[in-house]
Amino acid sequence: MGCQSCSTMACGVPTGCGSNGDCQTGGCNKLNAFDWLGDMDLPSSQRFNIIEIKFKGGRKGYFKNTHHLETYIGDPLVVDTGNGHHIGHVSLQGDLVRLQMIKKNIEDDESILSILRHATPKDLEKLAMVKNREIPTLYKTREIIQDIGLEMKLSDVDFQADNSKATFYYSADDRVDFRQLIKVLASEFKIRVEMRQISLRQEASRLGGIGSCGRELCCSTWLTEFKSVSTSAARYQNLSLNPSKLSGQCGRLKCCLNYELETYIDALVDIPMIDKNLRTQKGEAQLQKVDIFRKRMWFSFQGETTWHAISTERVEEVSRMNAKGKFPETLEEDIEEKAPAFQEQKLSSVLDKQPLPQKKKKKKPDNRQKSGQNNPQNKRKQHPQNKKGGNQKTGGQGPQQKANPNKKGNNPQKGNKNQVPSNNPQNQKKKDGPKRPFKPNFKGNKRRKKPNNNDE
Repeated sequence: MGCQSCSTMACGVPTGCGSNGDCQTGGCNKLNAFDWLGDMDLPSSQRFNIIEIKFKGGRKGYFKNTHHLETYIGDPLVVDTGNGHHIGHVSLQGDLVRLQMIKKNIEDDESILSILRHATPKDLEKLAMVKNREIPTLYKTREIIQDIGLEMKLSDVDFQADNSKATFYYSADDRVDFRQLIKVLASEFKIRVEMRQISLRQEASRLGGIGSCGRELCCSTWLTEFKSVSTSAARYQNLSLNPSKLSGQCGRLKCCLNYELETYIDALVDIPMIDKNLRTQKGEAQLQKVDIFRKRMWFSFQGETTWHAISTERVEEVSRMNAKGKFPETLEEDIEEKAPAFQEQKLSSVLDKQPLPQKKKKKKPDNRQKSGQNNPQNKRKQHPQNKKGGNQKTGGQGPQQKANPNKKGNNPQKGNKNQVPSNNPQNQKKKDGPKRPFKPNFKGNKRRKKPNNNDE
């Protein structure tokens, strides 16, 4: 076998991957086995003398290495077929071959044929010429089958390497009388003809393809035994019995239905069997869906579109109540009555442990400025000595602040609006007397200086 990415030769040898029967796409290692004992060096006398050889379509055979040839995985060998010779590639050797023969119930007796020699370049060229005859022979044989009127489907043709025999693989539902067909094919192609009937699964295995999962078919890559698949496997897994979804490319049920069947059967032990509808005071509930692994079952009442998810334990409890003639109010568990009492008790215990809330005092904003203390907003936060007029020597200002004669409001003769009035009697008279009208001074808009009587 080979693939296009490995630049496969006409003889089927993958040259791109070293002619060892392995590639990246997996087309060269169809039904291949990993030889995990291949790196162990054993004496030639202790080696198992039977080698597994692979042919076209994944067919494998076992042949004796009577000439004690040094072989490796992927080497082409010429083997005896009883009525000629054929060329195949080594797929497995060593003690693992013994295990494979035990698995397939093949006895080590005289029926096992022997290996003749290593394949030469001339043998490989002849094999390539023989392989080129397979496709034209396949199309010609199908035309002959239609002319004769046989109800059979021809799927593949395999020529022997010595070009003396051809095997025709076909599938049919009923028994076919192909005696006339053999005579026509023998006279047409001048070879010995062998007709071999295969099942539809074996036909898909030989042809290969891509499944609905997006991967190569299991039967053409790694599956060697075909077990029977029944519709009960789909029922156990709660799959819809749709033939178009359950059938594979061969037209039969998919082999992957058996992969998880045992796991589902083990999980179904805990799922109760419902023969009748569950009866409640609200009405009868019908089973709609079952989740096997989560152990949940969905029921619906007549005339409703909503489904109620219930555990399997609750379903068994309701079924036992129905058997005794009792009908619960709802399908759900009766926990709503106990919930309020539990919440009140829990809430009261929490409130008893928590302290009473206290009102927090609002902090007054601090609007003090760093530039000075004469801000009118900072009157109440001045030095304690300046609360009632401050120091008389400095004109009501603090002891650390110096008077600036050029600054408005710091002249002691004019007076400062922000200062606290002193106990001078002249100031009292000025305060109590009549107010004089303001006369503007266009030079500076300043009030005229009143002469002081004390200077006289």
